[in-house]
Amino acid sequence: MASFLNYIIFFFAILVSSTTAQNVPTLPIRKDPKTRQFYTTIHMGSNRAAVNTVIDLGGPFLWFSCNDYSSSTYAPIPCGSRKCQLAKGSGCIGCNLPKRPGCTNDTCGATPYNPFMNLLFAQGFNEDSFYGSKDRAEAAAVPRFLFSCMDKDSLEGLASGATGMLGLSRSEISFHKQVVGVSKLPHKFSICFPSSSSSGIGKLLVGGGGVYNNIFLKSTPLIVNPVSTYPIHSEGDASEEYFIGVESIRVAGETISVKDSYFKIDKKGDGGTKISTVQNFTALHNSIYKPFTRAFVKAAADLGIKSVAAVPPFRACFRSDTISRSPDIDLVLPGKDVYWRIGGVNSMVEIDRKTSCLAFVDGGSEPRSSIVIGGHQLEENLLEFDLVNSQLRFSSSLLVQNKSCSSL
Repeated sequence: MASFLNYIIFFFAILVSSTTAQNVPTLPIRKDPKTRQFYTTIHMGSNRAAVNTVIDLGGPFLWFSCNDYSSSTYAPIPCGSRKCQLAKGSGCIGCNLPKRPGCTNDTCGATPYNPFMNLLFAQGFNEDSFYGSKDRAEAAAVPRFLFSCMDKDSLEGLASGATGMLGLSRSEISFHKQVVGVSKLPHKFSICFPSSSSSGIGKLLVGGGGVYNNIFLKSTPLIVNPVSTYPIHSEGDASEEYFIGVESIRVAGETISVKDSYFKIDKKGDGGTKISTVQNFTALHNSIYKPFTRAFVKAAADLGIKSVAAVPPFRACFRSDTISRSPDIDLVLPGKDVYWRIGGVNSMVEIDRKTSCLAFVDGGSEPRSSIVIGGHQLEENLLEFDLVNSQLRFSSSLLVQNKSCSSL
């Protein structure tokens, strides 16, 4: 009898787990051709409203414009509540206008950040049902998903049609953290960005899985910057963004001469290598950028690639009709023969039919991070952020493996 009861309990646990896992969505990722931003579509609230959100790998939470939002399951998060503490709410806010989503009293304060305006806004935290699609037969992936509203006048810089941003940082209320909290899946997420609006659709998947079957992945530790890099934070807060331990850079197999200190994070949280989806092109500290560019131009010349006048913000540009292949760029990481190779379409950007440029920019002489790996270098690369083991698994270009993000 006991063994039969145990079997029933085991079967029920598997059934619940499978049902919950089925509700975990794979979100489509598209690229906006004008802004070069990556965005996805989520569905929120009792009406399953479609919300286009720009993906922010370093953002702490979901925010979107609530001006036209209506939902019977929407609820503000009260000041001082446990959920307010979880969200690291800042004070208490109110509203003098008629009550609606985004305009309530005694609400846990939020400070959503629009990185394209470089501005923080005073808003409130709320919760509502999150769905992966508009399918009425599908249960909510997260029944009480925490997010912040934003005013429609604060969306400047976002891709056309986008009304918010989806935060994927290490925070307690990031998208993936809330999904795995309900689904009980491993705390991992994989992401693959398409290279153009016409090349297909990329994917964002929470919990790991078979997306990367038969794809060769390398692995490197995720590093925690001990000092927060968010525009507003408390003293002693660590950064919730993603850093990796690049140790040197090779161009065409040759290591460029750069001080080791630039690759390390100092006590103030400066330096090191960050991964960002709001930075279009990888930015390098000026003291890295100069020797890096010189090395690339020389290696390009050795391949018969002809240089032309620079096209700002790029410093090294070339005649497209002389490019049959480009010099490989390797970000060298800890371990034996571990490096992130950036080549071909990830290293160059087409300006027009005649001109292509090295797709890296000068980050200045005092950047917060010495290297910020940008979206162009992430295109058609599969990345898995394993927050259980604090590892980043990466493919380099899938095109080399005769695959693409849209084919996964």
